Amino acid sequence: MSQKKIALINDITGFGRCSVAVMAPVISAMKIQAVAVPTAILSTHTQFPKYFFDDYTSKMRDYIQTYKDLDMSFDAIATGFLGSEEQVDIVIDFIKTFKKNGVFTLVDPVMGDYGRLYETYTPSLCEKMRALVHYADLLTPNLTELCSLTGSDYRDGKLSPAEIENMCKTLAEQGPEHIVVTGIHYSSKQIMNFVYSRGEEPKIVMADRIGGDRSGTGDVISAVIAGMYLNGHDFYESVKKAAEFASKCIEYCVQNNVPEHWGLSVEMYLRDLIED
Repeated sequence: MSQKKIALINDITGFGRCSVAVMAPVISAMKIQAVAVPTAILSTHTQFPKYFFDDYTSKMRDYIQTYKDLDMSFDAIATGFLGSEEQVDIVIDFIKTFKKNGVFTLVDPVMGDYGRLYETYTPSLCEKMRALVHYADLLTPNLTELCSLTGSDYRDGKLSPAEIENMCKTLAEQGPEHIVVTGIHYSSKQIMNFVYSRGEEPKIVMADRIGGDRSGTGDVISAVIAGMYLNGHDFYESVKKAAEFASKCIEYCVQNNVPEHWGLSVEMYLRDLIED
């Protein structure tokens, strides 16, 4: 049986533990080969006071053409932050080419947080991201992104489980079979992850709220979910494992005074992801 491969379409950052730089080791620990498809190259991510940034959009098609020419195959595709409409078009073409029978796509629609979209997200780019949802099997939005994708009012994050479920149903009708709405601030001490699978009752995965927000947390969670799901676990178990793993890493960071923009110290717990 050949080793499984996941294509990671995301930016590559040298220092800061986000995007491919943190997803690849997580995926690798789960005995899956991580194949990077870069959207940009950064020395440090944009929450640092200084960073080098090289937009890779103009090179992406030639980069991907190599994989087409080699007739490569993947067992899963995972997408992260996309900075332009052209990048979304390139990703859709990649999915159309490489998503064969049995291949799933995880889309992490990195668009914003706390009710605000990132500055790059123009109305036309938001429309493009809604088009990308049609190609997703697994979708991992936060509450802000869920509201944007469904055209709903964020209302300061004060949305009931029934409202969240209805928004998930709306998105599921467009393509995704499984959706997890991550990082919902349930209380001052707990974070809620709302797990929706088409045709099933929603489930909740709770996690302790430890410290402030950390860069790359969403990337870590997406990587664990993608790896677990590819290794045969159901979606709920995959989300549960992702939340547990992220919480452990965050707790270590808080105890050891790791700056929040340095990301999660996943290296300390990668062995916990290894299965026999």
